[in-house]
Amino acid sequence: MTLAIDIKHRQGNFALDVAFETQGGLTALFGRSGSGKPSIVNIIAGLIRPNAGRVSVGGVDLVDTARGVFVPRHKRRIGYVFQEGRLFPHLTVRQNLLYGARRAPPVGDRGGDLNRVIDLLGIAALLPRRPGRLSGGEKQRVAIGRALLASPRLLLMDEPLASLDDARKAEIYPYIERLRDSAGIPIVYVSHSVAEVARLASTVVLLADGKVAAAGPTAEIMQRSELMSPAEREEAGAVIEAAVARHDHRFGLTELSSRAGTWRLTRLDAPVGARVRLRVRARDFMLATSPPADISALNVFS
Repeated sequence: MTLAIDIKHRQGNFALDVAFETQGGLTALFGRSGSGKPSIVNIIAGLIRPNAGRVSVGGVDLVDTARGVFVPRHKRRIGYVFQEGRLFPHLTVRQNLLYGARRAPPVGDRGGDLNRVIDLLGIAALLPRRPGRLSGGEKQRVAIGRALLASPRLLLMDEPLASLDDARKAEIYPYIERLRDSAGIPIVYVSHSVAEVARLASTVVLLADGKVAAAGPTAEIMQRSELMSPAEREEAGAVIEAAVARHDHRFGLTELSSRAGTWRLTRLDAPVGARVRLRVRARDFMLATSPPADISALNVFS
């Protein structure tokens, strides 16, 4: 499903002038603070009416200032996941999910499937609990489920992992990947984390001072260090698609096959054949003018 954005908006001293188009998957809006990420998301959601331009999802115009089109936010069928889950504390997980399902379109349209969403996000064991008894990662999974059950045509995720520590982020990454690959709806994902974007995004829209500095496939954008701030350049590198070839139980390693060759990593919790994505930072490479010997490096490529 195509998402097309072409908008101009001024708010105080800040001017937003962006245009891009994506074809489904997970589109990451990436850039430093003040680049315009939240403004774009809020325009898509209908929380801000832009001064000029157009927003279209799947060929349906949500905004077209030239024709006077502005679909009210409650009629846009857009799911919104915030930095915090914002679950109803007095309701159980099941009741929070059903609240989203009650807001799905009438039968005959693409309705939410409670069992499918529960399985997709791995939250069956959480159903009887209230939010106060959930971890941060569990709350975010429930919030995503509630948004999905409203049967949105588009899902907005505004830094959904920003409030989580690294352990909780690692817990929720596989569920967002599964959502990206199997939910069948486009996702717009706001982040300022290079690692997060490199792992999750299908497409990256890099923003700077209210404008699009670059847009394209994740692997292409993530290696362009000249587009990044000095701090971000430390994280620039290659994004490589690979598959789990085998597990070496004796040494606790996993072998991955890719177009670049075979990679050996500390054992991954993934079945043989699973598709994975590697991010290899430019600063982690060493170059040799002759084949190295008698070294401890697990990964040596011609």
